[in-house]
Amino acid sequence: MPLAFPSRSEIVVPLQTLLVGTAGAALFYAAELPGGLISGAMIGVAAFGMAGRPVGLPQPLAHVILMTLGMSLGAMVSPTMVKNLSAYPLTIALLALATFCATFGSSLYLRRVHGWDRTSALLAGSPGALSQIIMLATERNADVPGIAVVQIFRVIILTALVPLLLAATGLMAHGPLPSRGPTATPLALAELAAAAIAMALLMRWIKFPASWMFGAMMASSILHGAGWVEGTLPQWAYIAALTGIGTLIGSRFGKISPRTILRHLAAALGSFAVAISISAVFVGLIVLTTTVRISDVVVAFAPGAMDAMLALALTLHIDPVFVGAHHLSRFIYVSIVTPGIVHLFGKAQDDIDD
Repeated sequence: MPLAFPSRSEIVVPLQTLLVGTAGAALFYAAELPGGLISGAMIGVAAFGMAGRPVGLPQPLAHVILMTLGMSLGAMVSPTMVKNLSAYPLTIALLALATFCATFGSSLYLRRVHGWDRTSALLAGSPGALSQIIMLATERNADVPGIAVVQIFRVIILTALVPLLLAATGLMAHGPLPSRGPTATPLALAELAAAAIAMALLMRWIKFPASWMFGAMMASSILHGAGWVEGTLPQWAYIAALTGIGTLIGSRFGKISPRTILRHLAAALGSFAVAISISAVFVGLIVLTTTVRISDVVVAFAPGAMDAMLALALTLHIDPVFVGAHHLSRFIYVSIVTPGIVHLFGKAQDDIDD
């Protein structure tokens, strides 16, 4: 069979997406905005796509970006982070309750204020697990464009505003990227990459959620925690991972037409305000009753945006184990519980086309 070469668009679209993302990241970083590499790339690519230009990255490149992020996160793991483990059962239980309350609170807002049907409102209000939510919305004939706008808009706002919030409250500092220690040797990097690929493939085989990122993170955490590998990824790989995550998020939003965004903008903003207000109540409860750092709780309880929040944990030097455990728990909770909630409380399948 003759070799199939990529078409011109398959080359040009990823290249221009990467260039726009890199330019946005560089601009925000030069302005010393908190989380600037992620939010700059995200906003730049989203705006470029909304202007009518095609955006997107091929799946293999997206997997490399997620694995690089995972390896960088695993390199941050240290024995001192184990001090928060005793608080995990309580905080994860509260996270499940917060997710339940945020889902129903956002759903109630969308139904009462914007007249959404029950199924679409419940799916739009579920924080995180976007792929599963969209598939379920398609199966139930729900308002897929509206749900996508509400879900992705939540990710955009969280990614852009959480670093600014932490900086404004003095929980993180402005300025350049924090020091991450010495770079690993080429041999250690090769070992780390091989272990990360193997673990990611294994986790993908068992259908573990976010397998590329969590597989690489787990492999890196084990190797660094056991002392078998020392040092971090090179600075250029660290910067590329943060810029790449922002670019990936921005490309999701940039594929939605401006007309669709404007039609659902009020619903997206309102439901986000409801979800973040409910999450804030639980964040305050945990801060008052445990010794976990406020910044760790804020990022861990952000309603959705798992990959973006883990990237922020990397750039803001927040405990990646705590954040990762909670966002993974939410992902699993939403993936398992949401279909049941929709079945019980959503409109019946026979009524969908009425």
